[in-house]
Amino acid sequence: MSDGYGAGRGTALRLKRALSGVHMLAFVPAFTLAAFWLGGETALVAAALLYPLVLAILRGQVSEDASASADIPHKAPSRAGLLQMLRKSLSDDSNKQTAVFVVCFDDFRAMSERLGADRQADLLRRVIDRLAATLRADDMIVPLDETRCAIALSPVRLFDLELAIQFAGRLQAALEEPFSVDASHLYVSASIGFCTQARMPRRDAEVFLDAAERAGADAALHGPSAIRAFSSDMQAVLRDRHELADEVGAALENGQITAWFQPQINTSTGQVSGFEVLARWHHPERGVIAPGLFLPAIAQVGLLERLGEVMLFQAFTALQNWDTAGYAVPAIGVNFSQDELGNPKLLDKIKWELDRFELDPARLSIEILETVVTQSDDDVVTRNIAALAQLGCGIDLDDFGTGHASISSIRRFDVSRIKIDRSFVMQVDRDEAQQKMVAAILSMADRLGLQTLAEGVETVGEHAMLAQLGCDHIQGFGLARPMPFEKTGPWMDSHLEKIGPQVQIGLRRG
Repeated sequence: MSDGYGAGRGTALRLKRALSGVHMLAFVPAFTLAAFWLGGETALVAAALLYPLVLAILRGQVSEDASASADIPHKAPSRAGLLQMLRKSLSDDSNKQTAVFVVCFDDFRAMSERLGADRQADLLRRVIDRLAATLRADDMIVPLDETRCAIALSPVRLFDLELAIQFAGRLQAALEEPFSVDASHLYVSASIGFCTQARMPRRDAEVFLDAAERAGADAALHGPSAIRAFSSDMQAVLRDRHELADEVGAALENGQITAWFQPQINTSTGQVSGFEVLARWHHPERGVIAPGLFLPAIAQVGLLERLGEVMLFQAFTALQNWDTAGYAVPAIGVNFSQDELGNPKLLDKIKWELDRFELDPARLSIEILETVVTQSDDDVVTRNIAALAQLGCGIDLDDFGTGHASISSIRRFDVSRIKIDRSFVMQVDRDEAQQKMVAAILSMADRLGLQTLAEGVETVGEHAMLAQLGCDHIQGFGLARPMPFEKTGPWMDSHLEKIGPQVQIGLRRG
């Protein structure tokens, strides 16, 4: 990094510590003996008196420096403090440059629900402390909320786009080692957005930080572990939630919000075992908008049930089209919100749609969040899930491990498959603790007669280890990203070609 990034002050502090540590007391006899040989008794007395005084002075300076250094990450305990620093940096007339980074912790909210409030706060503090250790003395790190933090760099002579990307990678690398929580390991990954001074829309501290936050939001939408630089195009794509709420109803009815599909495969055979349906908004002016932006807007205007109806219709249409084209897709997973599950007429609606498309109920997997299971007693939600299972639909328990679902709840809801949360899957090929955790989940599922699917698989190593441990199915970016329907056929053709002719037997008709 240019301008001796993080080197000068740290080197001086380390030198002072080396000269003033407790280990230096071991040299007292040598110093006093040398003084006696060179100067006699007078020099001996002087050395004996002055040496402790010099040590005390040095240790005092080290303590002050260490205290100042320790205070650095907390210089700006709030957003206001960060903005004050940015205003000062932007008022500098020199040619130095600064940048703002927004670090968004992937899946941190779900992980926090699993840990509880106290442990979540402690984990966030430890994550920020680890990031702070990568910064210089005059840089600043500030929590923005429970899932994000912002970093403002003190100005340097050169800080271009390439250096910014390298620095973002350095922040991500700082989080690679697991965090120990209750004798288990947790992995935290981060998507990072940034804005350099050269790219900020206007020379204003609030605009500067807002641009970095927009880049962070875009990175989070493309995560996990994405890096995005602010661009002027983000101004149009990442609008305020209230503005989206004005458009989302019409978008739902005119076909702008459509189903995308992410494949799932059987780890034993390599065959496609299903697809999960995910909503995407294809805006005519702003391009594809991910659900993290528009789903809150849909909830705000009370259209979650209507969205569910649209996704179910498109899911069944896809199954019908795959059947006609000769692709064997055993089942399709559709996410059901608590609003939908609380509809007393849900069972009748599902029956009607299945009859309409002439589909067997077993080809529909109803995905419910673990938090729905833990919050529901013998009410409409419980009866609906039980009735759909009785009908023959698959019941997938999503994000398993994040909502404290008990084994009795799993049996009461007649769950047929658990989807292992990504936080357990990360680094499973390299971390023995992760392997033990996944192995325990798989062993429990086997004893209960449940199928298993691991979410968020990103690498070949994770895929191989999960298969070795006995996980039945996987999905994730390492296999394929969500795609529009028209790309599913070519993807399946390519996948069948990769896994070879023996596995392809019986997968295609005609």
